[in-house]
Amino acid sequence: MSDAGTDIRAYTLRLELVDEPGELLRSLRPIAEHGGNLLSIFHERGNVTPRGHIPVEVDVETTPDRFEKIIDGLRDAGINVIQAGTERYSEGLTVVLSGHVIDTDLSETLSRIQESASASVTNLSLAAPEGTANVSSARIQIAAEAGATDVVLERLRTVADEKGLHLIEPLATDRRT
Repeated sequence: MSDAGTDIRAYTLRLELVDEPGELLRSLRPIAEHGGNLLSIFHERGNVTPRGHIPVEVDVETTPDRFEKIIDGLRDAGINVIQAGTERYSEGLTVVLSGHVIDTDLSETLSRIQESASASVTNLSLAAPEGTANVSSARIQIAAEAGATDVVLERLRTVADEKGLHLIEPLATDRRT
C-alpha cells in the first residue's frame, strides 16, 4: 500500500508571465526548490493572455505534498498561477461575441468565462472598425476540460444575454493533445 503523500504524479501548471527577460527562469526556481521534476515547458511567446502576459504551461512530476509547496512558492514569488492540477484542458472552443463588447467591459467578460477552473481563455482577437465606442467583435478561443464545454457555453450565453451581446457559438471544436 502506498502513501498518497509519497506517490509521484504528473501535474500541469498554467502560468502567466510578464514579458521580461528572466521571468521564465524565475518561475522555474520554486519548482526546483520544492523537488519538482520538470517534464516539459510550453512557452507561448507569440501569444498574450487577456491581461497582456505570456502564457506558459509547465508539466512537472512530484508528490502531492511537494506540489502544494511548489504552488505556494510560485505565488510567493509573485507568479500568476492560472491552473494547477492533474487535469489538462482537452477541448477547444472558438466563439465570437458581437455588439458593444468593449463598452460592456471586455475584461470582466473574460474573467467570468474563466471563473470556473474548467476553462481558460487562450487567445483573443478584437475588432472595432468604427472605434471602441461603437459595435465591436471579439473572437475568443477557449480551452476547456473534457466534458465541460456545455457548462462553458452556458456561462457564455448568460454573459452575452446580460450584456446585450450576440454570441456565435463554436466555430470549431478540436481535441488538444
